[in-house]
Amino acid sequence: MGVLDRFERGIERAVQGAFAKAFKSEVQPIELASALRREADTAAAVVARDRTLVPNAYLISLGPSDHERIESWEDTLADELVDAVEVHARDQRYAVVGPVSVRFEVDDSLDTGVFRIRSARVKGTVAPAATAANATVARPVIDVDGRRYQLTSPVTVVGRGSEADVVVDDPGVSRRHAEIRLDGGAAMVRDLGSTNGTYVDGERAGALPLVDGSTITIGRTRILFVSRSDRSEDPS
Repeated sequence: MGVLDRFERGIERAVQGAFAKAFKSEVQPIELASALRREADTAAAVVARDRTLVPNAYLISLGPSDHERIESWEDTLADELVDAVEVHARDQRYAVVGPVSVRFEVDDSLDTGVFRIRSARVKGTVAPAATAANATVARPVIDVDGRRYQLTSPVTVVGRGSEADVVVDDPGVSRRHAEIRLDGGAAMVRDLGSTNGTYVDGERAGALPLVDGSTITIGRTRILFVSRSDRSEDPS
């Protein structure tokens, strides 16, 4: 049995009975499982000769019709998809930085049968964010080369090493490069003794405040800091 067969077999129970009636020609659970597998493979990052990290938090956006069909058994389907991702990770000898999770959200812009997956490596201080519109002053969003993370802890470390809360695949970034600190409605970024430094809107930071729209540069990576929920879909 191939890897994909084993991966899809993990959710066959979810396809039977009520699931089969619910999905019909719309989004199929096996489509979601296959897409999660591809997302894990695409986002895999080699951090050592024998260690490849993949995302452990997945956010699946569905159109209103598809989301309505799964709403009453959303948790059951999510559990099946989590099992499938875990099996795939074991088969491929991938590592994760925390428990695997799968969440769903409704996206009014998506047609029936169309879905979108976003992923993140989550150690407890960040969560995948669908858009910059999720941002609040208490829980701002950072956009790292198109991947968005919502900050949920007073301190979030950004760096190249697996011990960072947000892992950046950039050789110019130190293992623990910088940290973003939240204190009430205030935010600041502090360099952690990195080799190449941390910059906010072009100014080198020992420690500098962040405001909505600030751009943090580490190595060749630009990070947009968003703390207002009334920004456009594309924060750039």
